Amino acid sequence: MQGYPLAFRGEAIGLLGGSFDPAHEGHAHITREALKRFGLDRVWWLVSPGNPLKVNGPAPMADRIARAGEVMAHPRVVISDIEARLGTRYTARTLGRLRALYPGVRFVWLMGADNLAEFDRWQDWEWIMRNVPLGIFARPGTRLAARGARAADEYACYRLPAEAAQLLPRMAPPAWCFLDVPMVNLSSSAIRARGEWRRN
Repeated sequence: MQGYPLAFRGEAIGLLGGSFDPAHEGHAHITREALKRFGLDRVWWLVSPGNPLKVNGPAPMADRIARAGEVMAHPRVVISDIEARLGTRYTARTLGRLRALYPGVRFVWLMGADNLAEFDRWQDWEWIMRNVPLGIFARPGTRLAARGARAADEYACYRLPAEAAQLLPRMAPPAWCFLDVPMVNLSSSAIRARGEWRRN
């Protein structure tokens, strides 16, 4: 599997997916929190070829990966283009391929509460809930929306208390944990709007 990240049976790997267009300190902040709070061995940033829910395409992959490496230089964080290598566009398909490629690895899908609020719009979102534990982080302005999210309501009985977050990688899904951590008020769209990142 040349070009694919290394992982070994029994390890707990957090997966933070997104366009990272561009990566910023907010991504780095939740990654550091995930490593610590969920007891992860590593976190992989899955720099996606493109978000199916967004109309406009992102900056070139090489530019986004280079920026991500500058923002998150950490020995336990891997910046990866594995979705492009696998040819998957949707999270459920990516997770299915990763579970097949890395048997025995305990993957945890990481995302902000803004994604939880619209999670039921993702393709095969219930398959994701039933097959991979979810670690969810508060984002500015999204706490209330996330609490009323369909996924949160329908899977409320599978929510792990924040004080037990370290157990998440070892939980049989469905399992999810919401962490209300100190927030960094940054977004990729705001950075682009300020002209600090150009896509071409």
